[in-house]
Amino acid sequence: MAHHSEQHYNLDQRFDFTAATKKSIMTVLIIGAILLGIGIILAMTGGGHEEAGEAGGHAFHWYERLYANIWINNVYFTGIAIVGVFFFAIQFAAQAGWSTPLLRVMLSFGYWLPFAGILMLATFFLVNHDLFHWTHSYLFDKNDPQYDSIIDGKGAFFYWPMEKGTFPIFYIVRMVLFFGMWVFFFKKFQQISDQEDQLGGNSHWFKMRSWSAFFLVFFAVSSSIAAWDWVMSIDTHWFSTLFGWYVFASWFVSGLCAITLLTIFLKSQGYLEMINQNHIHDMGKFIFGFSIFWTYLWFSQFLLIYYANIPEESVYFIERLSSDVYGPFIFVNLGLNFFLPFLVLMTRDSKRHGVFLKLVCTILLVGHWIDFFLMVQPGTLGHNGGIGFMEVGMFLVFGSSVALVVLGGLAKKNLVAKNHPMLEESYHHHI
Repeated sequence: MAHHSEQHYNLDQRFDFTAATKKSIMTVLIIGAILLGIGIILAMTGGGHEEAGEAGGHAFHWYERLYANIWINNVYFTGIAIVGVFFFAIQFAAQAGWSTPLLRVMLSFGYWLPFAGILMLATFFLVNHDLFHWTHSYLFDKNDPQYDSIIDGKGAFFYWPMEKGTFPIFYIVRMVLFFGMWVFFFKKFQQISDQEDQLGGNSHWFKMRSWSAFFLVFFAVSSSIAAWDWVMSIDTHWFSTLFGWYVFASWFVSGLCAITLLTIFLKSQGYLEMINQNHIHDMGKFIFGFSIFWTYLWFSQFLLIYYANIPEESVYFIERLSSDVYGPFIFVNLGLNFFLPFLVLMTRDSKRHGVFLKLVCTILLVGHWIDFFLMVQPGTLGHNGGIGFMEVGMFLVFGSSVALVVLGGLAKKNLVAKNHPMLEESYHHHI
């Protein structure tokens, strides 16, 4: 058991969320807010090309770009939060011992989930017509000249059991259910962890393994449907059978990078002294491997649609690749999310040193934000999108807010699962 260890590590340590750390994060938040404000003013005054055309068959307004940015960051940071909980559950389902000192770091990202759920619901209620074409009632009216038979055929997925084009009750129920269950499992994992810290023994580990198995089944279904609801339904005519996997892969790489950066930060502050290069190496391997997995899914989706050359499928990539606004970002996306991590993390040493991982993880977090930018903006803004002050500012505001919530939550409880039955195994982890 852990308390017999000859290393004599401090197992009761807690993260001290110092004023200096808060000040640094708040500085980023303020810079992001200023950039966001500049972006909004430029959009309102026509400082860019935003007012130059139409989006979705109607006159384009500056605030639609603001709404699209809120949605991109909502979905992106929700993914990072739930992946923290998912990766935590994976450790118990796989009966892993190496990751024991990292468990609380993984789970801490779940603190953002309640905020994410409120933001997602509020945003959808406020801006659904500006983001989701399928929310317009005339699309389901066969007597209307703008009636759309394809969207009408998919209407039951959003509106059942209510009349199409009214209130999307089925869509809202799914969103509430997913966030409700994700928060429930997060709280349950916390409760069992607290009991283990207080009482010890192996029973809590077995209980956690059972609850993790239930969560993983629910997550497998909910994450895919969430990807269809929150991202794929923006391009309502288009669909991809592996889109759920694709969004999960992007979320997973982003979540792994966030967990790794937080671990390296805590280590640099003198915490988690039992974490060694072998643990860091394992995180580097996960990032390396799942960056390749993301690329495999990206290429599989692209190649099959390109080769089949069916108009209703290929339009998704045509409107991105042929666009002066989005075309260059397709290649930036591949460069940041595949080529760079593949080349940098290929060697053993690069996965064992924090300096390489800090660089790659930071770049990947930006890269996968660009991935979600490419999923959302073309379908909501058309050629009126792009990356400017508004996008950078919103990303910094969301990112620093998540950091404040996660670190604030992390400071409330023990950093290490001190009575975990596999803690001793983790001390001797070597690869």
